[in-house]
Order: sequence, then C-alpha cells, then structure tokens
Amino acid sequence: MSYFFQLVVSGIVVGSIYALSGLGFVLIYKSSRVLNVAHGQIIASGCFITYSLTVWAGIPIYISFLMSMVITFFLAMSVERIFLRRLIGEPIISVIMVTIGLMSIIDGIIYLTPFGSENYSFPEFFPQTPISVGDVSISWTQLVGVIITAVLISGFSWFFKKSTVGISMRAVSDDQLASMSIGVSVPRVFGLAWATAGLTAAAAGGILGNITGLNFDVLQSFGIIVFPVVILGGLDSILGAVVAGVLMGLIQQFAAGYLDGNWGLNGTAEVLPYILLLVILLFKPHGLFGIHEIERV
Repeated sequence: MSYFFQLVVSGIVVGSIYALSGLGFVLIYKSSRVLNVAHGQIIASGCFITYSLTVWAGIPIYISFLMSMVITFFLAMSVERIFLRRLIGEPIISVIMVTIGLMSIIDGIIYLTPFGSENYSFPEFFPQTPISVGDVSISWTQLVGVIITAVLISGFSWFFKKSTVGISMRAVSDDQLASMSIGVSVPRVFGLAWATAGLTAAAAGGILGNITGLNFDVLQSFGIIVFPVVILGGLDSILGAVVAGVLMGLIQQFAAGYLDGNWGLNGTAEVLPYILLLVILLFKPHGLFGIHEIERV
C-alpha cells in the first residue's frame, strides 16, 4: 500500500508541473483562440534565465526565480507586439504558423548558446533529506514546486473570474468586435495574455529545471508533452488543465510503477495517457471542461 501512495505523490508532483505548463496554452487560447506552438521553447528559456541569474550572476534562487518570471513576462509581451500584433483579425492558421516560426527561431538562438549542447544542474538549495510520512516521501524541491503551482493557478483562476482585465480577456475570446464596441482594447488584451503565459512558462521552467536538470531537448519538448493535457482538460479551461494534468501524471506514474515495473512492459507510461486521451475525446470532443459552442449561420 505504501508503494501505491508513493506513486500517488509522484503523480501529483508530475501532474502539477503539467498543469502549470499547460496554463500558458490556456491563457493565450482563452483570450485569442490561438495555440502557441512555441510554448515549450518559452518554458526552456525561463529555466535558462533562472539558472543564469542564480549560478552565473550569483543571485539567490528565490529572487532569480521571480526575476526570470518578470523578464519572460516582458519578453513574451515583446514577441506579441513585434510579430503577432499585425495579425489581429487575420485567419487563426496564420498566427499559428507564426508561432511555429518562432519555435524554430528560439531553437536556433538557444543552440548557439552553451545551453543548447551542455547539460546543467541547479545547485542544491533545499535540504537533501526528503519529507517522509511513513514509507511515503517527497523531496523539498518537489513540495515547493507543488506549492508554487497551486498558488499561481489559484491566482489566475481568481484573475479570470473576478478581475476587470480577466473578464475583458474572456470577452475578447468570445467576440472581438463586440468587445471593441464597448471599449475593450483587443491588442492590449492579446499582449497581456502572451505576457502572462510567458510568466507561467518561466515558473514552470524553473520548477522543472530544479527537478530534472537543464537539458534543452527535454525542456523544449515538454511543451509538446503538455499539449495533450490541455486538449484533454479543455483548451479554454484553467480547471481542466489542473484536473487533466494531475490525471495524466497519476496515469503515467501508475503505468511506470505497475505495468513497466512489475509486469516488465516497456513504454506504457508514454503510450497509456494518449490512449486515455483518445477514448475521452470520443465521448467529450471538447475535453473534460471545454465549452461547447454553437455557432449560428
């Protein structure tokens, strides 16, 4: 039974990182109906910025973590202002193709730096002795990561439901022309959506890098791994990203622990979540919490 609970704890840790990473997809899609294919590269960039500030600049980890979120906030806003602002009102596929181009550009820039070919690890900042309850344990890094994820997701949930700006972002997502008619600035909403998505990506990258280390291929591919999580939860649902992230994390850990570990199978931890995704989408095409919209023509 202790083995079962250890897998549950591990699944929640992995799932929380999935949820925080998927939050960036949701923030952009919720306000602009655009999928940011370059989100994984932004996650990697946030992680590398945190590492650079911490190790090379000698800034304490908690300050460099916040600074990387602020830096990525403005970087993502700049990307939207320079590359995407001109595409407001254009077909969505045009915007998605631009994000694919951004993905290649960021890949090329990072490969020109030492981060593109070297592996790095954050210095140990937390106690090495894990927190144990009976036979179940969790490291301090994992616990702090889960707490930060819970705080950020709770904050953004409140932001979208209660704040004036959050309600404006939801209105723009539903109808840009109607939002403009009541004085909502669509370009400002788009810029803020990209900026906040960059902020959450930096947070996810910092947590992920502290747990797994800094490997560019792993970090940038994480955005693609998270994509099915967002689809499963519903592209426009923060709650869906959380539930689907934890669900995917649990399934992966149980598959790795029981099917791969005890039965000698290989690869079920990577395949089983996608099978679950296909089965659920057969019955709920808009995801677990996605909004089914009916357009009248």
